[in-house]
Amino acid sequence: MLKNRPYFGINSILKQQYNMKTKVLFSPNFNKKKRSKKSINMIIIHYTGMQSERESLKRLTDLKFKVSCHYFINKRGEVFNMVNEANIAWHAGLSCWSKKKNLNKNSIGIELENKGHQFGYTNFKKKQIKKLIILSKILIKKYKIAPKNVIGHSDIAPTRKKDPGEKFPWELLSKKKIGLWHNLNSNFLKKLKKKRIRTRQDKKIFISCLSKIGYCIYPKISSLIYSKTVKSFQRHFRQDIVDGKLDQECLIIASNLVKKL
Repeated sequence: MLKNRPYFGINSILKQQYNMKTKVLFSPNFNKKKRSKKSINMIIIHYTGMQSERESLKRLTDLKFKVSCHYFINKRGEVFNMVNEANIAWHAGLSCWSKKKNLNKNSIGIELENKGHQFGYTNFKKKQIKKLIILSKILIKKYKIAPKNVIGHSDIAPTRKKDPGEKFPWELLSKKKIGLWHNLNSNFLKKLKKKRIRTRQDKKIFISCLSKIGYCIYPKISSLIYSKTVKSFQRHFRQDIVDGKLDQECLIIASNLVKKL
């Protein structure tokens, strides 16, 4: 059985500044070659999508599954360091963001315990999100990560993934200066919800905005990929309706986000 190995990431900072202990649980699933600090410019957030913490950790440490993350946070808010930040963990898979592909090499992967859409998707726990906020703030400062590059798995792989999903509190994180969010009035947005876009040009503008935000979307993609990409955008930035259909609310939100880049 593989033994735990000590990692020298941000564990000491968490302990000294926040009195926050991390557990070390070695995962053998990572690239042995070290990467430079400058190459890390993204945080990618996932949910485990499995029925228990035990099952999740077993998979993240099993050689045959070839999957891992740098940090895992369970429902009780306990943080596990599983791969050294200097090593490439295997969490993003086939992915694309801001025209960059295969994002494992550029990112820190954080897994949150949650059963996900397949097994009974629930709200994330307050303790869990509190620890995620602390962890993310340190990572953002350490690696100088831009707001647009704190993203979910579904943002970088919309045809394959739904996590962390529409229950993930992106707006709350943005108030803590983590990630990108719009500054539009909720009452104003309600009036635009489910209202059809006015012209074909509106769709072109929307696609252009998504591309500037970071989504890998192009004017001539298939209707299926387009719909799934819109759903991914909605799960992140318009969470109450995830239908894959462009309406005026989505268009206005996307346009506003571009102004904040």
